[in-house]
Amino acid sequence: MYPPLNGKEIFGILKPAVDVHTLGISMISNLLRSSGYKVVVAPANVMEAMNDLRKLNNTTLLLKWLRDNEITRLGFSYRLDPSDACDYFCMLHHRLSDNHMLQEAGGPIRGLFFAGLPDACRLLHNIFSDSILYFPGDENPHESLQRIGVPDEKLPHDIVTEYVYDKARWDFAKNFIANKSYHGIKPPDHSGYPAFGTKHDSFTARLEYAAKTHTLPLIRAHAGPYNPDRLEAIKEFLSWSRQLAGAGLLDVLSIGSSQLTQSHFGEKWDELPNGGGVPVNSEVEYAMIREAARPMLVRTYAGTKNVPGLARIHERSLNISWHALSLWWFCEIDSRGTNTVLENLREHIETIRYISSTGKPLEPNIPHHFSFRGGDDITFIISAYIAAKLAKKLGITHLILQDMLNTPKYTCGPQDIAKGRVMLRLVRELEDGNFKVSLQTRAGLDYFSPDIEKAKVQLAAVTAMMDDIEPDNENSPEIIHVVSYSEAIRLATPDVINESIIITLAALKEYRQLKRSGLAKDIINDREINLRVADLYDEASEAIRYLEAQIPHLYSAEGLHFLFSNGFFPVPYMLDDENKYPMATKWPTALRNGGIRVIDHKGEPIRTIDRYKSIIQSL
Repeated sequence: MYPPLNGKEIFGILKPAVDVHTLGISMISNLLRSSGYKVVVAPANVMEAMNDLRKLNNTTLLLKWLRDNEITRLGFSYRLDPSDACDYFCMLHHRLSDNHMLQEAGGPIRGLFFAGLPDACRLLHNIFSDSILYFPGDENPHESLQRIGVPDEKLPHDIVTEYVYDKARWDFAKNFIANKSYHGIKPPDHSGYPAFGTKHDSFTARLEYAAKTHTLPLIRAHAGPYNPDRLEAIKEFLSWSRQLAGAGLLDVLSIGSSQLTQSHFGEKWDELPNGGGVPVNSEVEYAMIREAARPMLVRTYAGTKNVPGLARIHERSLNISWHALSLWWFCEIDSRGTNTVLENLREHIETIRYISSTGKPLEPNIPHHFSFRGGDDITFIISAYIAAKLAKKLGITHLILQDMLNTPKYTCGPQDIAKGRVMLRLVRELEDGNFKVSLQTRAGLDYFSPDIEKAKVQLAAVTAMMDDIEPDNENSPEIIHVVSYSEAIRLATPDVINESIIITLAALKEYRQLKRSGLAKDIINDREINLRVADLYDEASEAIRYLEAQIPHLYSAEGLHFLFSNGFFPVPYMLDDENKYPMATKWPTALRNGGIRVIDHKGEPIRTIDRYKSIIQSL
């Protein structure tokens, strides 16, 4: 059995480098630190070593990290293929056992826990029974800490707080799914404009038609099977695209492209690890996908190098519905590419100039990446505003503002709504006759339970929250990125994607009807939410004015790099093994009042303007 905690535990967290998922690691690290425990996340070289512990030098590197940090509890995460997860963990256990690192052999490690897909947890349970802890993804923060053995008196207060708004949404969603009335819904018809489904179709034309016919939102979904045979994977995705097109539910198909597509497009891949996703490697294959997907519009990930060149390829081979760029991200700091942050920013700015010449919309795919790595809610808001204003300055006329809710997933509903409203309000202040903003909402990346029925309830509940960002605007959100309810356990097939869309559209319709009839909570006049909105807006807008006054050329690659490298946008859980960005990772954050705040050494929240002034004064 898993032994109880003592007062001097040091938690180590690691994963193989081939798995790029880091959100779960950030979450459990944050929770344990908030409970008063020391947590050490494995550096990049140890994660690289975990890719193959059969090599003696890799095992030596792992053991040195464990001993140097005096780790007593070791957590291992792997969110990809269950059989691979089982192999990785068994090899880890074997190496720890052979080297007398486990408690039963007199070693320092008193407990192991594993986080992965439910099937991986089942495979490992068949081998190790209850000697380790398993986290299949269904746990809320309170349950996670209790399972690890954190005593009640050490649990953060915010973790055990229940919010009236969240309970009301959950009750609505639970009844909605139980009644199964969503099965009869018919999709809105967006086919009535001349360019629909043609080579000249565009997101703007479909959006304008849907707004005119009162059939918003447009629906986007991310899709892509995994197959180790590259050509078979392409063939299967073409079949999926035709299935989704035939159902008539999806407006914008997002290609779930592989990491190699993003980082090595058009090159020889040989034995490079792929890590999942659709392995597109030529313009011809993109064009085949575009044809198979009609009448849907198509979009895909940006590149992680030669970003402008790949954007041009997406434009001519896909007639991409809109471009998405991450500015600071998808480079060296998240191991998704080899660009430095400054190189990445320069390439992205060049790409935005190109996108503006096409007239296509731009989606700054940014705020949640800071949140993934421990960033606070004000950074979520300000990073979105800075990106939007940069885009406008570079000639973008239509901005798609993504709001990833439930990020982190223990954010309370009132705070999620408040930060979404403030982000949207600030960015909408940039609107004029040459600059339009469309809101795109979505559920969080790690939000859904591996229990399918519970996940369907979660999908309906987060859909209700999407409508509460602008409850008095029948055209908001203009776009919903539907994350499928199977997200926690397996890739969504076309059938699951279509059912997830149906649940989303039906839940949105029923929730709006309840509000019109007075049977749902009045969100427009909710005092708690409005107070949060006022506080966040005042703090964010004051901080933005200060940045613009203090940082010359803020809206340039050098200005944005200055922001990141000097810690204005804190990322305390970003892996920075070479200590390239010590100021970015120095500011701790914690859950406070249902949201994420930067805190001082006493655990008290620091107001953003005060922190910014201290940074400027120290330079």
